[in-house]
Amino acid sequence: MATDTLDNRTGTGGAQGLRRLLLDNGALSALVVLVAALALLSGDFLTTQNLLNVGVQAAVTAILAFGVTFVIVSAGIDLSVGSVAALSATVLAWSATSEGVPVWLAALLAVATGLACGLVNGVLVSYGKLPPFIATLAMLSVGRGLSLVISQGSPIAFPASVSHLGDTLGGRLPVPVLVMIGAGLLTALILSRTYLGRSMYAIGGNEEAARLSGLRVKRQKLAIYALSGLFAAVAGIVLASRLSSAQPQAAQGYELDAIAAVVIGGASLSGGVGKASGTLIGALILAVLRNGLNLLSVSAFWQQVVIGVVIALAVLLDTLRRKSDVTPGATGGAAGAGAGRKGPGARKLAVAAVCLAAVIGAGYLLNPGSSGSAKPKLGMSLSTLNNPFFVQMKAGAQAEAKAEGIDLTVTDAQNDASQQANQIQNFTGSGMKSIIVNPVDSDAVGPAVRGANKADIPVIAADRGVNKAETATLVASDNAAGGRLAARTLAEKLGGKGRIVVLQGTAGTSVSRERGAGFTEGLRAYPGIEVVASQPADFDRTKGLDVMTNLLQSHPDVTGVFAENDEMALGAVKALGGRAGSAVAVVGFDGTPDGVKAVAAGTLYASVAQQPKELGRIAVRNAVLATQGKKPDSAVKVPVKVVTRENAAAFS
Repeated sequence: MATDTLDNRTGTGGAQGLRRLLLDNGALSALVVLVAALALLSGDFLTTQNLLNVGVQAAVTAILAFGVTFVIVSAGIDLSVGSVAALSATVLAWSATSEGVPVWLAALLAVATGLACGLVNGVLVSYGKLPPFIATLAMLSVGRGLSLVISQGSPIAFPASVSHLGDTLGGRLPVPVLVMIGAGLLTALILSRTYLGRSMYAIGGNEEAARLSGLRVKRQKLAIYALSGLFAAVAGIVLASRLSSAQPQAAQGYELDAIAAVVIGGASLSGGVGKASGTLIGALILAVLRNGLNLLSVSAFWQQVVIGVVIALAVLLDTLRRKSDVTPGATGGAAGAGAGRKGPGARKLAVAAVCLAAVIGAGYLLNPGSSGSAKPKLGMSLSTLNNPFFVQMKAGAQAEAKAEGIDLTVTDAQNDASQQANQIQNFTGSGMKSIIVNPVDSDAVGPAVRGANKADIPVIAADRGVNKAETATLVASDNAAGGRLAARTLAEKLGGKGRIVVLQGTAGTSVSRERGAGFTEGLRAYPGIEVVASQPADFDRTKGLDVMTNLLQSHPDVTGVFAENDEMALGAVKALGGRAGSAVAVVGFDGTPDGVKAVAAGTLYASVAQQPKELGRIAVRNAVLATQGKKPDSAVKVPVKVVTRENAAAFS
């Protein structure tokens, strides 16, 4: 009987080993299911180039997450890693270019910046007794602010010698993937083979017990947060290398992705549990999801829903797996325990896997005109869909694509230059005939567009140009000309005299720089007008309301407002109340439906209209010409017009 049992185990050892591997690693099971589902749904997913794209897109999140793993294992949290990454990259670019510091020394300064930020977090947590959430939240704000101060809100070109970190070795193997693997091995080594790593688990398991056992907990926490800052600095350098520029607003929200990757990988926010391999798998799950949903042409809005649900299910799967491990068998002993795990545990694993596959399938069905379509495929990456202007651009593009019989995939970069680079990479690897890009930043999008150039895919730039790469055409309104037109309109309304406030868009974006520069240039012809305040409100109506409310406290006598888009202008109108349109003239930009309504009502004096629907239509029209081998004009200008109360009906 013993021999039979041994033979049975030997014959089925491979299958049992695989089952145990998947059952003991919920995140790995989720990743396998996702890859299998996406491979079935998209013929482009399992190509070598696309898998390399997934690795590159996971790299920055994974490196950040490795640093966060140390903190979470020790029962802490670090919300500052995204800001520290941006600050470190900005320090490198600024010191190497503006200050003439040797590149090797600038790189050391960047790494030292990350270490310093981590040490400050550690001091605040260990000696200042601040909760980790509060201490790192403060560093999140400080790091981002310093990045904007150093860069003056504008991207800084990255040194060419460091930009090679974003390239490939031998034309195939991406350097970011190699850095990610190196960071993962270092993390695994620290956690499993060093005194500091063992201390992390001890502190996370029971900090008081660790202290009573002789561990110098405060010093260990300093080292833990310093490591997190170091990994954040490396991630920032890799990210900036991919974009060939240090973006002061880079890596926004990446701290949440990093924490999600660690938790998906099996770590506990209560501390004491976590490993490098799990964190890597968690980062890959997030990258695979975003990549696959792009390939399947899932709506940008539904992508956020699908990603959130799958993350929750992935963590639920791991939780169920842990519970199944302690499910008592029908009888005692090894056989009973094994039966307990095999029964409900395996069933729960299967149910969770089916749920994951169902979510991906549902996401695919939400946009069926994707992978198997015989229509020519175009990709369109918009800087954001959280703005009526770009929503209208999308609507115009989709209407033209429908009329032309084109399968158009529209993605939302969420004002993240790195995410936009990922989207263009995905388009390039999925057989798109042409790509339309509305850049978050004209410099940062360059490397990704150069990849499309190498693949002989024509690229159409919409609303904003692309620097250091080839585009078939630029379809745009002239933002600088629109700024000058806004200055003249406001100045003439004020009779050439007055005190005005300027509400700026998102710091560091090219559209904000161009509109602001045009307005400043146009205002030089009116020396009687004084700009008493100029503050960013991030193209957001709520922030426009808050910023304008604050500015009115110190400048109650303003007579005019220029906002770099209609959303901020409408926020300013709300803050001004009854003074808007009577005592204070407000001029916006974009000519959105809400903006035009406010102009017609008299609360908004004017808006510089860019006709975004027409811009989207023309962009698709030129993309179709490019796919047919025809050469469109190098630049197509969509005229801007001033909307006033007299002509508002024509823009409704």
